[in-house]
Amino acid sequence: MDLKEIQNLIKFVAKSGASEVKLEMEDVKITIRTGSGKTETTILHQAPLGIPQMPMAVAPVTPVPTEAPATTEDSDESSKYITITSPIIGTFYRRPSPDKPLFAEVGDNVTPESIVCIIEAMKLFNEIESEVTGKIVKILVEDSSPVEFGQPLFLVDPS
Repeated sequence: MDLKEIQNLIKFVAKSGASEVKLEMEDVKITIRTGSGKTETTILHQAPLGIPQMPMAVAPVTPVPTEAPATTEDSDESSKYITITSPIIGTFYRRPSPDKPLFAEVGDNVTPESIVCIIEAMKLFNEIESEVTGKIVKILVEDSSPVEFGQPLFLVDPS
């Protein structure tokens, strides 16, 4: 496994939302841990042994939910809001660059033409418009975090 493949694996794991991935091959062991905004990678090269090793299966990693399931009160309350969802897979950003102001904050009024965030996908920055009129009541995603297609991003009160 060369350096480019390892770098691509690190990027994939970071964007997938998995907290830890272990990969063991004949002469290489790789552990990638993500969380709290940093990625930690450990690579161990082992000298080949005279004994043939059995191939190790890599178990799929399932992300651990970060929030408790919503109660019925939360469901009733959020049902009166319109949800702005992600139209693509990528990385969610609340501002155009680190030194610029946020696109939208809780309490801001938005119109269908209002840009509420950008999502980076394959080095392309896609501006995401509100498509609804109302007031933002909740931002559901942390800045610089990976998002999936159809994932809720904002709750908007249309009244």
